[in-house]
Amino acid sequence: MSVIRPLAAADEAAWRALWLAYLDFYGKDLPTAHADKLFQTLLAGDPYFAFVAERDGAVIGFVHAMPHPSTWSETGYCYLEDLYVDGAARGGGAGRALIAAVTDEAKRRGLSRVYWHTEHGNETARKLYDKVATLSDFVHYRID
Repeated sequence: MSVIRPLAAADEAAWRALWLAYLDFYGKDLPTAHADKLFQTLLAGDPYFAFVAERDGAVIGFVHAMPHPSTWSETGYCYLEDLYVDGAARGGGAGRALIAAVTDEAKRRGLSRVYWHTEHGNETARKLYDKVATLSDFVHYRID
């Protein structure tokens, strides 16, 4: 069973290793300065909040989420932007517990929805997502 708790300054090395693995999974390469700034932003708790999953004293996963106003809600929504669990620790409930932590925090803040997206072919994650959430009919578009 994983312990879910807020990200702490002492988690930086473990978080960074997981962050790099997460970026690698998605085939992304970002500058070290980006990770430095992101970690400090996550610690500050604005605009994001972050939790880690810990098992046997080791950080095995993280989640980053961003509350925001919405034109469709008087209370706002929460975007779950990043979720990652170390490959060796998957299947033990950490991902589900991290999603639940975000959902609980969103409810605590009075937000009316938690939402996220993933790549269509991310079948491992989608098996979990299909159990804990409803697949939206919306299609994601973007301009880079």
